[in-house]
Amino acid sequence: MIPQRTATSSTLTLHVNDTAHTVTVDHRATLLDVLREHLDLTGSKKGCDHGQCGACTVLLEGRRANSCLLLAVAHDGAHVTTVEGLGDEERPHPLQQAFHERDAFQCGYCTPGQIVSGVGMLCEAAEGHPSHATPAEALGRSTGAPAQLNRDEIRERMSGNICRCGAYPHIVEALEDVAADGLQARQGSEHGSERGSEVSA
Repeated sequence: MIPQRTATSSTLTLHVNDTAHTVTVDHRATLLDVLREHLDLTGSKKGCDHGQCGACTVLLEGRRANSCLLLAVAHDGAHVTTVEGLGDEERPHPLQQAFHERDAFQCGYCTPGQIVSGVGMLCEAAEGHPSHATPAEALGRSTGAPAQLNRDEIRERMSGNICRCGAYPHIVEALEDVAADGLQARQGSEHGSERGSEVSA
């Protein structure tokens, strides 16, 4: 496609789920509109259209973002991950699997945004980012170690995603499952490194 620019539209390239897409869009089009209407990626939902419900959550350069608030033309060249890029029916993402096992949904409309936000939240916690619910003593240490995710932390960190059906208890349980599995995996990796050091010594 030959890049174009008019008074009302521009051509841009978005790297969505590891695939480059070049599209010409109206300057007023949001990233959500482009995903749904131009790329046929309808997992991200239009809920409130005001950035308050989280149904449209995507990962933009690895960070959570409300795609209904982002003008697409401002993100030429950006890397975006939608729920379609996390896993599929044969190989679901661990959080998708946990939502299924915990029955963490009812109508399912908010579920894609909940899952994408959950994946982003778990990454943020693994990097040691605090939340409003993080205890003062933990903030004082600022070690950069992974944040401890109890239920209060999970609820606070997921507070930007609304479930009108009220499936919150099971959503929290699904996130607890994946957070616990991630902690065990990290601990196993650390112990493996220690054993490797002992063997090499």
